[in-house]
Amino acid sequence: MITTAQTMTKEEIINDSKEFSLFSWSAQASVNPIAIERAEGVYLYEYGGNRIIDFSSGLMSVNIGHGDQRVTAAVVEQMEKVSFVTPSCTTEVRAKLSRKLAEICPGDLNKAFYTLCGTSSIDNAIKLARLYTGRHKIIGRYRAFHGGSIGGMTVGGDPRKLANDSQQMPNAVHLDDPYYFFGMKDLDDATKLSLSLEYVERVIHLEGKTNIAAFIFEGESGSSGCLHYPKGYLKGVKALCEKYGILFVADEVMSGFGRTGKWFGFENHDIIPDMICMAKGLTASYLPLGCLMVSDKIAEKFENTPMMIGLTYNGHPVALAAALAVINIYESDNLIANTRKMGAYLESRIEAMRSQHPSMGTFRNTGLLGCLDILKNKTTGELIAPYNAAGDDLKVTNQIAAKVRELGLYTFVRWGYIFIAPPLCVTESQIDEGLAIISEALKISDAALTA
Repeated sequence: MITTAQTMTKEEIINDSKEFSLFSWSAQASVNPIAIERAEGVYLYEYGGNRIIDFSSGLMSVNIGHGDQRVTAAVVEQMEKVSFVTPSCTTEVRAKLSRKLAEICPGDLNKAFYTLCGTSSIDNAIKLARLYTGRHKIIGRYRAFHGGSIGGMTVGGDPRKLANDSQQMPNAVHLDDPYYFFGMKDLDDATKLSLSLEYVERVIHLEGKTNIAAFIFEGESGSSGCLHYPKGYLKGVKALCEKYGILFVADEVMSGFGRTGKWFGFENHDIIPDMICMAKGLTASYLPLGCLMVSDKIAEKFENTPMMIGLTYNGHPVALAAALAVINIYESDNLIANTRKMGAYLESRIEAMRSQHPSMGTFRNTGLLGCLDILKNKTTGELIAPYNAAGDDLKVTNQIAAKVRELGLYTFVRWGYIFIAPPLCVTESQIDEGLAIISEALKISDAALTA
């Protein structure tokens, strides 16, 4: 019998993990996992003692930092009381967390429907939007990611979905981003905004304004490269949704819970959605949990009509206890204010690095959700790898990724981007430590610069 008390070597852990489990988004033969023994603050510790600075907060999710025993204590306390009740029962922690979420959410977003993760929040938002409106179409963006379920992958546009295209959810409509289309590069910002919103309204009419249930958007863009919405864009789209009776659904799975320097990314755009999809920072990934926050307007429809959505782990007490503890830590440790402060410091340090690295491109950052463009050609602005690159196009990207890992930094290097999104508890000295490693890795792209 195998027990958790048995000790394994680092090599045994890696070998057995590869032999008896499957790793996501990867060709299994090329998987090279890092065996982590423990973690604390912004650091991961490999078996054998090597320290790694986590510059992406896991999956942009461990917002409070690793190993906070206040969360452990809350989880243990809840498990000593009750670990699971069916969704038809309730608990003290459900009451407390639901009230707390209603307090931090703006407007009339007062009703919490608990899920297991981010993508299950997205799936249930789609279902609820269709039930509420009686309509069937969902609008998303081509360069967005809404999770790995069929619904989430379909409404998003991340290229990871392409292998599953044959399984797509019907009635998903995609918008191009307001950064690229119609040859608008040389136009002024006001004209770009006007044309972008005209395009959205034209799609609404072409798809049938009475057919569209919801528009799903990221509060701030994440895995597609932290592509910023033009000022006024989301506010304009929200106005169009109100005009045509379309629900406005914010995916705050990555950008929520202080990541952008506010509780939610959409708060940077002076709007209030009809629903908010949450996960990741909700528990800082200490336990799996998602949540769909719903407006009173939507909830009212189901006062006397059954709301036909549900799952076994709706309101899991142990996960809810972790979430309540994490939210209390955001407040007690002033982590959202620290995010704004450290975000500004990060931006200043990035600018100071530019004189050393001709391959550095634009740094798009909000709070501590940032992406650095790595250039192949400084004159044209061409990235070292294009969007959805594969094979030889990723040669330099892979070299940079290998170098940061070799030097003791964990983050995502994707296509032509380096993601920089450390835990919200990060300090100036830790930012300097991480950027020093990135600076060393950028020597690779500097040498590969073509012009």
